[in-house]
Amino acid sequence: MSEGVFSRAVMRHVLIGPPLKLATRLRVEGREHVPPTGPLIVASNHLSFVDSMVIPLASRRQVHFLGKAEYFQGKGLRGSGVRWFHSTAGTIPVDRSDPRAALRSLELGEEVLRRGEAFGVYPEGTRSPDGRLHRGRTGVARMAVNSGAMLLPCAVIGTDKVQPPGSNGLRPAKVTVRFGRPVDVEGLARRYEKAALLRAVTDATMDAIAELSGQERSDRYASDVKAELAARGSVTA
Repeated sequence: MSEGVFSRAVMRHVLIGPPLKLATRLRVEGREHVPPTGPLIVASNHLSFVDSMVIPLASRRQVHFLGKAEYFQGKGLRGSGVRWFHSTAGTIPVDRSDPRAALRSLELGEEVLRRGEAFGVYPEGTRSPDGRLHRGRTGVARMAVNSGAMLLPCAVIGTDKVQPPGSNGLRPAKVTVRFGRPVDVEGLARRYEKAALLRAVTDATMDAIAELSGQERSDRYASDVKAELAARGSVTA
């Protein structure tokens, strides 16, 4: 067993998995839709940092997510622990101050998919600032079209209670992760082209997530809503 595989096993079965499952009373629905191997895009709503922890547990696969480069730059014992956690979890560091960060994010995701692994995406682009499901950005569709990977909608429910907005601590609360049927990207590609195809795939993905999560829909981007609420002092940006 390689060091990486051993570390992931320790995290999943000893250090993180059991306490997190206990604290969240984790319920998983639709796991039969998750292929055990092969390139996979998991597209989910986003309520909390905890989402990136419960989705891999629920899917029983390592799911790579993008993360701030700062997670890998800490010093001292705490910095070493944070680096170990994110490295073992498969977090991919991205410098969000880089003007090319969005494009680089797509490239990194496609690299993961070419290796036959799973990549997690939050099409809203950021955590929902008000609990609603906001308009999806088309990067998720671009990855699915370019890679041919399965595009699997997912919903997390209750993680905003585990880590409420603006809080760095975790609280016990019931969490459900629901996986839906794959989005029919090939079928949509027979009806649409180019930008219209990307929007159609993205909207179909968000429709599926909404059905799974039961969230109220919004036709605005989450980042715009977050900026507006922050200007009013109504949310922690």
